[in-house]
Amino acid sequence: MRRLLLLALILVATVGVLAGCNSKGTKTTAPETVEGAAPEQPATTEIEMPEGDAAAGKDLFGSSGCGGCHTLADAGASGAVGPNLDDLKPTAAAVYDIVTNGRNAMPAFSGQLDEQQIADVAAYVVQATSG
Repeated sequence: MRRLLLLALILVATVGVLAGCNSKGTKTTAPETVEGAAPEQPATTEIEMPEGDAAAGKDLFGSSGCGGCHTLADAGASGAVGPNLDDLKPTAAAVYDIVTNGRNAMPAFSGQLDEQQIADVAAYVVQATSG
């Protein structure tokens, strides 16, 4: 029993010494507020893209297999893997960015379609969804 009590006292003393290590008798607390300016968020810039041709984009939407994953009533597409574009009503810039770079399960199409073709698809999706 004495050994257990002695061990407990040594443990308490050790923790107390370690807690006060290098404190030199002063106690500091974290400030409640942070002074100075918060780091600036990266500026959002508009995506530079060519003007798209919706008629050409409609053909590309069909021939590139977009309807296999996306629903778009105007194209007669009822894919259920990707977002329903009729409900989403994306902007041309959003379509251009996602088709170019990919996102989540959608692969990037920048290797299969050139910038003009991607802009055409974006223009078509916006026209078809009134986005």
